[in-house]
Amino acid sequence: MNYSDMKIVLQEIPGEITICFTITGCKINCKGCHSPFLWKKENGRKLSQETYLNILNRYKGFAGSILFMGGEWHKKELIKYLRIAKNLGYKTCLYTGLNDVHRDILPELTWLKTGPWLEEQGGLDSKTTNQKFIDVKTKQTLNHLFIKN
Repeated sequence: MNYSDMKIVLQEIPGEITICFTITGCKINCKGCHSPFLWKKENGRKLSQETYLNILNRYKGFAGSILFMGGEWHKKELIKYLRIAKNLGYKTCLYTGLNDVHRDILPELTWLKTGPWLEEQGGLDSKTTNQKFIDVKTKQTLNHLFIKN
């Protein structure tokens, strides 16, 4: 599993300081995608367990959650990394352009963002979006957290 980028983000999970990994190899290829370079799985660099643990340990006590932008196509590896994060006390999230993910991934997630990017409907901050930000445990859709008054 390769990642293009790792950033500390503040808006992708409302109320959370989040370590975000952008995974390469997306096969959805949404029209209007802001990051088509992520479609090639060979782009980026390998996310080794050593690198991952170093990052999680470096930000422990500062960030409270881990987000994977994609990666569901690497199911076993993604599950392994989500479990590591949970064992270290992090909450977990996956952003996918799919409308659902494999049932084996769901128990490892705190939140799940689903739905392809449809420019005419906008993202999570749009009242007309097709995308959903879901609390996995309660199955509650939390899109209202992204809408500005």
